[in-house]
Amino acid sequence: MKRPTWDEYFINIAEMIAMRSSCLRRQVGAVIVKNKDIVSTGYNGAPQYQKNCLEIGFCYRDLHNITSGTQLERCRAVGSHAESNAIALAARNGHSTSNSTIYIHGHEFVCYQCKAQIANANIKRVVLKKPNGKIEELVPERDWTVHPIDEENCSC
Repeated sequence: MKRPTWDEYFINIAEMIAMRSSCLRRQVGAVIVKNKDIVSTGYNGAPQYQKNCLEIGFCYRDLHNITSGTQLERCRAVGSHAESNAIALAARNGHSTSNSTIYIHGHEFVCYQCKAQIANANIKRVVLKKPNGKIEELVPERDWTVHPIDEENCSC
């Protein structure tokens, strides 16, 4: 029997959490871990008090052929991505996310809003398992130092 590494263990938990998602397009789960203890979890879906796509039975963005990654304001889960939900739950329960790691399962990339929230929550490490199974490790203070506006205007 091969015992999973800590990264494998927590990314597998993130995969299980993604199964709670109410998004019909993509199921994403996140786990915030500090000193090998789970601080918080989150999955993508509509905010509290609002109906989600599963309850309604359709995805507005799919119904209107909206390209993934665009017109996010037309998504019921806007602002309620797995990462932001995990950060909000930690805050709501009084748990510090400072110097922690966030494990994310189900995205191709971390959106700009979630990057900002992760950085501002002082999360030091991001482990992302993409839908194709590839795992990417990111360090916000190293990898996210250029604002997207500056990337667009770069003449490099």
